[in-house]
Parts: sequence; C-alpha cells; structure tokens
Amino acid sequence: MTYHPKSDFMSVMIERGFLADCTDYQGLDEALTKGVVPGYIGFDATAKSLHVGSLIQIMMLRWLQKTGHKPITLMGGGTTKVGDPSFRADERPLLTADMIDENINGIKQVFSKYISYDDSDNGALMLNNAEWLDDLNYLEFLRDIGRHFSVNRMLSFESVKSRLDREQSLSFLEFNYMILQAYDFLELNRRYGCLVQFGGSDQWGNIVNGIDLTRRVIDNQIFGLTSPLLTTSDGKKMGKSADGAVWLNADMRSPYEFWQFWRNTTDADVGRFLKLYSELPVDECNRLGALEGQEINDAKIILANEVTTLCHGVEAAKAAEATAREVFEKGGVGDDLPTLTVTSADLPVSIVQLVVKSGLAKSGKDAKRLIAENGAKLNDVALTNAGLMIDAADLASPIKLSAGKKRHALVQLDG
Repeated sequence: MTYHPKSDFMSVMIERGFLADCTDYQGLDEALTKGVVPGYIGFDATAKSLHVGSLIQIMMLRWLQKTGHKPITLMGGGTTKVGDPSFRADERPLLTADMIDENINGIKQVFSKYISYDDSDNGALMLNNAEWLDDLNYLEFLRDIGRHFSVNRMLSFESVKSRLDREQSLSFLEFNYMILQAYDFLELNRRYGCLVQFGGSDQWGNIVNGIDLTRRVIDNQIFGLTSPLLTTSDGKKMGKSADGAVWLNADMRSPYEFWQFWRNTTDADVGRFLKLYSELPVDECNRLGALEGQEINDAKIILANEVTTLCHGVEAAKAAEATAREVFEKGGVGDDLPTLTVTSADLPVSIVQLVVKSGLAKSGKDAKRLIAENGAKLNDVALTNAGLMIDAADLASPIKLSAGKKRHALVQLDG
C-alpha cells in the first residue's frame, strides 16, 4: 500500500491491516477529512448470532465511529429472504419471516458492545432493509432498477462465475441478490447520505454494483472499501474452531470458550490479530507478535483478554483467565467452564453420552474415537473405557471432562 492517507480512519485501516481494496482511495480519504461520513455494513440474519468471521467488519465500524464518523448497521430482514450466493456451493435454506426476526433480535445484541447508538452527529444507526425491500413493486423495480444491470457483467463476477464453472445450480432467486444489495446502497445514500459500504473482499462485486447503480440513478458519488478474507496462518477459515463456529453471543458460545479460542491462536497470527481485534497501539501489537517461547503465550493471554473484554466485558475476561489458570496451571476444576447439568432421572448415563452432551465431541462415534485414541480425560485421568457408566455417586461432586489439552467441560448433578 503506497497511498499516504490524510484522514485518521484511512490511516487506521491501512496501518492495522484492515484494507484489502478501495474503489477510490483519494476520493474517500478527502470525504473523510471534510465532515462526518456515514458508512454501512449489511448483516444477513442467517443465524441467531454473528461469529468471529464478522468481527473484522464490526471493528471497522468501531474505528469509523472512534475517528468521528457515523456507522450504520444494516440488518438484512429483506435480503435474508433471498440469500447471498457469494462463493457458496449450494443455495441457502429459505427462512421464514419469524425465523429471520428472531435471528435479527439475536444479532443486534452484539453491536452495542462495539459502537454507540445515540443522537450525536456520529451516533450509530440500526436499520433493516425490509423497510424498503418488502414493499417493492416488482414491475416498477424491474423498470426503474433492473434496466441498469447487465446480465453479461453479473455473470462475470467471481462469486457467480465460480458457481457456474463448477456446474452448480444458481437459482434466479439468488441471482437477484446482488441487485437487491446494490439497491440497499442506493437507498441508504438517498435516505441517510451514506457514502461508503464496507465488506469482506468477497463482496467487492456487490459493492461495485451499488456504486454504479447510485451513479446511474441519482448521479451521486459513493465509495466501497473491503477487508481481507481472513484465514489463520495454518489455512483455516477465521471464525471456525474444531467444535464449530465461534459465536459472539454468550448464550451460543460461553465467554470462557470465546477467550480460549483467542488464547489458542497460533504464534504466527498473534501480532496480526492484536492489530485487527484489539485497540492496543500498533507498535505494541508488533512487539507482542514478535515474542517467542513462553513469552508468546503471555501475548496470547493479552490478545484473549483484549478481545473478550470488548465482546463480553472486563469481568468475563478476568473470570476466563482465572479459570484457565486454575485448569491448566493448577490442574483444578475452575469456576467458569462450560457446564452440563444432568438430573437423577438421566442416570446412569454412559461416559460417551456425557462427552457428546458437554460439546466435546459431535457424535457418539467421535466420542468413542476420542477415548480410543487416549484423547479424553475424566478428572485429568485418561479415559480408557468407552463403556463406563456414570451414576449419582460419581456425581456427588462435579466431574471434569477433557478433550485434548485445551477443551474442558464440567458435569454436575441438578440440585
């Protein structure tokens, strides 16, 4: 990146590694120096929580507000009814209106932890594109908006092309998604003066479509800025762990497990993740990322604490660190581990079932394999008998189950 920005926001984006591409570096940078710039990211409501893969975009909105500008979080109440086909091998399952509303209520919880919704000049806005998409007249939309889109050009976008090249079906419903997303940008510019859309680099084609449509319909200049699609240094997609998605809502992934995900970051990713997911000064992020041996583990604890504090609060971060020290350094049980509560009516229960129900294995087959490969422990002692039954006497006090060295859960008797 050779561009030298004048605005604080663009400086942060470049210096901390948020920037993959921008439609007009200089134009956006100058707009950012002239006054408050509203910028948005859309979040489709495909689950009840966002996961760590969305955190880079949420942090971009946080930095936008911290540098004096106005974040817009756009809930995809309308677009979720269609489903974004970008870089997917198959069509998303269609959700009912009630399911979408329920998911939106879950997703909304996370944003107020990162950005401030108030009446100030740069107070964030929470919007829902169902507001303008649900009542569209199809024929009018085709005449007024559809005529500006070239099918030839739409077919050339990588997100669509990759699907067709693999001879995988792309429904007409999904094909409309990029038109609706472009229309969102036009409406946000028209209604709220929104000047920039942010997204992952897989959204580049959709963002460019919105910019082009807005220029054609109301002749306004707007901008797009994308972040890199993050993978960890070992090639895994960001936001996934061995036991599934790393959700941001506490009721779907406990603060302890969330903390542990960041504590388990590979050495090579520590500096990069500190710059993206914490607000520590860049020089300090670089210093911590360059540490080796035991010291890099201390840096990982700093990373876990910083990210967990932003997402779940300082008390949750402290409790998670205390639990981790209790579990790993002293061999104890810890106060904050994920806990499975069983009732007397459930007993006796097989150890295999407990390993599955506590989330340490996805199926009975996985649990049996874990035990056979000496990867499971009961109260820090290797489990060797997959046929072991646990009864009330065994649960007179909570038991600790472990899968490998880093994943643990408690099992306790109700009452």
